[in-house]
Amino acid sequence: MNGVEEEVAAVAARLVVEEGMEYAAAKRRAGRDFGGRIELPSNEAVEDAVLEHIALFCAETQPVELRALREVALLWMERLAEFRPYLSGAVWRGTATRWSAVHLDLYCDDPKAAEIALINAGVDYDTGVMDRSGPRGREPMSVLSVSSPSRALGEPVTVHLLLRDFDEQRGALKPDARGRTWRGDLAALRQRMEGLA
Repeated sequence: MNGVEEEVAAVAARLVVEEGMEYAAAKRRAGRDFGGRIELPSNEAVEDAVLEHIALFCAETQPVELRALREVALLWMERLAEFRPYLSGAVWRGTATRWSAVHLDLYCDDPKAAEIALINAGVDYDTGVMDRSGPRGREPMSVLSVSSPSRALGEPVTVHLLLRDFDEQRGALKPDARGRTWRGDLAALRQRMEGLA
């Protein structure tokens, strides 16, 4: 990684930690600050910079905030177990702060079923679309967003439910370049919370 990439990664890390931005958006915004078309750092490089930023500025508060966010994730994964939820993003990877949203990938036979389950449970939600990389380039994916209270944080947490096709579950545990998974199921989350993983 060259010097500019390192600087972009550091700026992106600050945006991730202090504003709760996702890696892709943070990299694009940080890259614009450097002008022109530059090579953006990998997600792994940004994650390394996030960990450094947390160690320097949030070492005392971040573990408590991460635990609170994982508790919210656990609650929703239990509630939505029939839709095969996987936790992804910063809450799974361990880099989340109170500004981070919880991202749950739901692998549904019928994406409408998850929406109906929320309606039947009386849960208010917003609908949206998120771009994702697919075999044919950028593809839209439906997202349901709910606000979930967190007693530990003293404020609500945003939970994004990403509605994925059941067939995509096969690739859900594909590792990153370092052999770490980008997401985990309910059992894996419980292991992380108990310090076993």
